[in-house]
Amino acid sequence: MSTNKVIVITGSSDGIGAAAARQLHERGHRVVIVGRSPEKTAAVARNLGVDSLVADFTRLEDVRTLASHLQDAYPRIDVLANNAGGVFGDPTKTIDGFEKTFQINHLAPFLLTNLLIETLIESKASVIQTSSVGAKLAKALNIDDLNHDHNFDATRAYTAAKLENILFTKELHRRSHARGISTAAFHPGNIATSFATQSEAGLMRFVATNRVARAVMLSTPDKGADQLVWLADKNPGTDWQSGAYYEKRKPKRTNPQALDVRLATELWDRSEDMTASLSQP
Repeated sequence: MSTNKVIVITGSSDGIGAAAARQLHERGHRVVIVGRSPEKTAAVARNLGVDSLVADFTRLEDVRTLASHLQDAYPRIDVLANNAGGVFGDPTKTIDGFEKTFQINHLAPFLLTNLLIETLIESKASVIQTSSVGAKLAKALNIDDLNHDHNFDATRAYTAAKLENILFTKELHRRSHARGISTAAFHPGNIATSFATQSEAGLMRFVATNRVARAVMLSTPDKGADQLVWLADKNPGTDWQSGAYYEKRKPKRTNPQALDVRLATELWDRSEDMTASLSQP
């Protein structure tokens, strides 16, 4: 076990993020809690006796402020766990003009990672993305309609975002592994969290909100945190392979689109264009 890592976990005010933060703190790491709710974020941090920061990923300006605070407070970041995410029913646009599921799950962590890139390179950091087995169900990704302006469907927007997490992981590996960064994406399992409670996406909302369905079909956040904890605690190159997608601590195949280098490059370039106005100091 490696100790004394500085580990930043977004979406860690509840669910698997909070469970992972607790487990990693117990292993001796310095954990930084990042959440959307000031009250919930402060409560988790207070319970563990760790630092916390608040950021709403529906506002990219919050992401920029978060990155600035992290750079000021932590000259070294050993692990950035991009764990914040969700699925939402209505085709809602954020204040930045992007579809909500796309921005929270992909664009915000893309921006945060790139704003922190020099610190991450100097730290030889691991960047970990909470993806999903749902990425396998993603239809052909339309680079010209990442906002899902045409034929919006909540489940399609979510599976596309989870595929985007994996494409980002692979492209970040290609661009930055030689400079010291390691990357991984993973499926945490079907976990009982508040993740889909705001969704109107049929089955996902039913499973997330029905007590019996949750008990039968979903695992606990503590179990779901296992993959994130393992990747953060262990060392890339010896314990796990950079650039890979993981399920149950094993590299797995996912959607064939995840192997499309051109698609990953196009997604990166388009995401860079979308965040350009906020990515400069």
